[in-house]
Amino acid sequence: MEFCNFLDNQSKVVKIIFALPFLDIIWSVYRLIKSLEKNDSIGIVVGIILLLLGPSILWIVDIITIALYDKVIWFD
Repeated sequence: MEFCNFLDNQSKVVKIIFALPFLDIIWSVYRLIKSLEKNDSIGIVVGIILLLLGPSILWIVDIITIALYDKVIWFD
């Protein structure tokens, strides 16, 4: 999707900014869309749960993984 491609093509600095608290919801939506594209039912369920609970927990993990690997962790 265009949304995922947009995020994938951003610089590392912009990705880290999107991973800050209260903006990390962007990466939760990204994970959900990636699973929807692949028709991954487990990923969709986990993506919905993370959309509700994840941003408060995952923002620090997202910052670390973006800094180290230039991407967020998800089922790929």
